Parts: sequence; structure tokens; C-alpha cells
Amino acid sequence: MTPSPVWHPFTQHALEPPMKRIVATEGAYLFDEDGNRILDAISSWWVITHGHRHPGIMAAIREATEAYDQIIFAEFTHEPAEVLAERLLAFAPSALKHVFYSDSGSTAVEVAIKMALGTFHNRGIARDRIVVMEHGYHGDTIGAMSAGERGVFNAPFEPLLFGVDRLPFPEAGCEQETLDAFEAICRSGKVAAILVEPLVLGAGGMKFYGSAVLSALKEIAGRYGCLFIADEVMTGWGRTGTRFACEQAGVTPDILCTSKGLTGGAVPLAATLCTAEIFEAHLSSDRRKTFFHSSSYTANAIACAAAVANLRVWQAEPVEARIAELAAQHAHHLQRFESDARFVNARQCGTIAALDLAVPTGGYLAEAGPRMRRLFRQRGLLLRPLGNVIYLMPPYCTSAADIAAAYDAIDDVASIVLKETAS
Repeated sequence: MTPSPVWHPFTQHALEPPMKRIVATEGAYLFDEDGNRILDAISSWWVITHGHRHPGIMAAIREATEAYDQIIFAEFTHEPAEVLAERLLAFAPSALKHVFYSDSGSTAVEVAIKMALGTFHNRGIARDRIVVMEHGYHGDTIGAMSAGERGVFNAPFEPLLFGVDRLPFPEAGCEQETLDAFEAICRSGKVAAILVEPLVLGAGGMKFYGSAVLSALKEIAGRYGCLFIADEVMTGWGRTGTRFACEQAGVTPDILCTSKGLTGGAVPLAATLCTAEIFEAHLSSDRRKTFFHSSSYTANAIACAAAVANLRVWQAEPVEARIAELAAQHAHHLQRFESDARFVNARQCGTIAALDLAVPTGGYLAEAGPRMRRLFRQRGLLLRPLGNVIYLMPPYCTSAADIAAAYDAIDDVASIVLKETAS
């Protein structure tokens, strides 16, 4: 067979076998070219919420293609974008009044950073520092990488990255150190914004922290006049148990980034929501204060139609009840591992569950990760451990039987990998 010319993301092709082709998707499953049914236990990188090819979302896409393709959004608007903006603002935390569309989580974060810096620049205020949290991940474009943890993900690109101020991760019992560090940085008067993943740091190792920390960070930001940016690209759309993670802290951010589940995972779309004050800082008869950002596919009409359909699913179907049931299933099955010496730190936040395999060498490049991934696939399960960190983030339609089978597979695979490691 001729090798494929396709270069896959986060893939070391010198070590990986040829990719299996997926020929169909349905509900919580992927079906490959060999006829295997695979449980998508990570929602195809955290995007699929209600299940693959939800009928209502697919119908909306088909209908939109009868009227639309791409329309230049700097010159015109269209019904799907207008309806989506109105309904998205009603769905999101209060005080957010404007929607700027883009096409991925990373670009949503880029937009947020530029909005924050532009706000102070247009007001003639010298604030240009961005504060982030240690171990954070915000995407793979230059601004998002600059705000993320430095390391294996971005080492080759270090010369391109700008400096940010980093807070220590609020480990249990050490939360005050994080808050004190933020306040100390804010005293400089140079901070434009703090950018955080609320409650859960995803790619950084599924690190969880409490809502009280999030609330306190927002309070400090407000006291010192800096903007609060919530990167809800992964944590939004029910993943942490509420529509957006910020709700659990009673926090309305100044800027909120969303993507992934925005269309139910069907097609790419992102949005950056902001307050009226941020929009108004760019509203001027002086064209130099224009918000200079776009992509060719801004507010793609078909993607916007899919997102409107996604919001209809939230309104018409018992999505929140499904989320609660999935969270209860995780809580039930995690109990078996809480005192298991093979694992460390079994944890859960809403529909996200994680536990660390106790191997001598952890971290993202831990050899246990690829080994576990291959063993899971042999068992008809798509899981991609972050090194030694095993996590589940399945679609909300996943059955109790499939959740139980996934935890059985974790039990089995852990024993195999630890036995190999010890030998």
C-alpha cells in the first residue's frame, strides 16, 4: 500500500502504524474500515457533546447548504449568525453583550488577547501584560502558545513567543499562594488581562481546582481594573456539569472563548463573547481603533446554522439530565480506584474523569501513554492518555454499559502496562 501523504496532528509518524480509516460515525461510536466499532470515550478531542451526527444538527446543516456557503463577514451579515449571536448570549453568563466569530478554539483565544490589549490601547492606558496559570494550554497559534505552558508542545517556536506572567497552579492547600501571586503582579498596574481555563486545565494534565479560586481571581482582577478572560473552549457546553464552568463560581468573565461543543462537534466554529465596554473601546470615528482581526471563514453560515441547531437541542432535549447521569456514572466507577495503589489522584469534574497511572516516569512523554492508547484501541475504546494521565470525556449519549466497559478496560490495561514496566 502506498503510504499516505497526510500529516496527522500530534502524531510521530516514525513510531505510529498507518492510520485506520473511519468510514462512519453514530452516537457514541466510530466505525473503522475493518468493521470495528470503537467507543469514542474522549468525544473526538472533546468536541462531540450530544453524540456523532445528531439528527437535528445534521438536518440544519443540510438545510443551510440549500441557501448558503461562505459569505464575506466584513461586508455582510446573515440570518444564522444573527440568530446564533442572540441565542448564544442568552445561553452564556450575563453581562456578555457582543459576539465575535472565528473558526477554532485557538483563534478564539487569539481574539480574546487582542481584544484585551486593544481595549487599553484604544483608551490610551499603558497596560500590556497577560497573566496566565501554570500548566495551562490555550491552543497552537502563536498568541495561544505564548499564553500556554512552555515545553515539548512549543519548544521549537520559543523565539516567536511573547512573555506572559505565570501564576502557580492552585494545588489543594496552596490556593492562597496563587491568589497572592496574582495580586502582587496586579500591583504593577501593567496587567491588561488574566486568561485561565476555569476549573479544569485540560491538556496540561486534567488538573482540577476549586470554584472559590476562580471567584477570588475574578475579584482581584476587578479590584485592579484588569480584564478576566475565561477560556471555556473545553470546559463549556456542560463538560464540568454546568453550561459553562464559570457559572459554578458565580463569575461572569469580561471575555469568554468558546468552540468545540458550540456546534455539538459537527463542524468547526468558535466565538469570543465580550462585554459592552470592550466593544465600545473599539467603537470610534477613528478607524485606527477598529478591531483588526478576521479569518476568511469568519461566521461560516453553515457552521452557524449547526450551532443554532445545537442550542435547540439544549432547549428541547434533557441534556442537563444526561450530563448529571453521566457524572453519576463516573462517580460510581471511580470509587473502585480511590484506594488502588496502581493509581494516583482519581478525580472528577462533571462529565470529566481522570486518574494518574503510578509509573516511575510521568509527564506528557511518558511511554505508558502510547502503550495504553494501543491497548485501549484493541479493546474497542478510543482513549488518548496524556502521558500517564488517563481521562474520560465521553459524549452525553454514552450508555451506562459502555461507561462500565470503559472502566473495566482501564482496570485491565493498567495491570498490563504496570507489569511490563516492572519487568
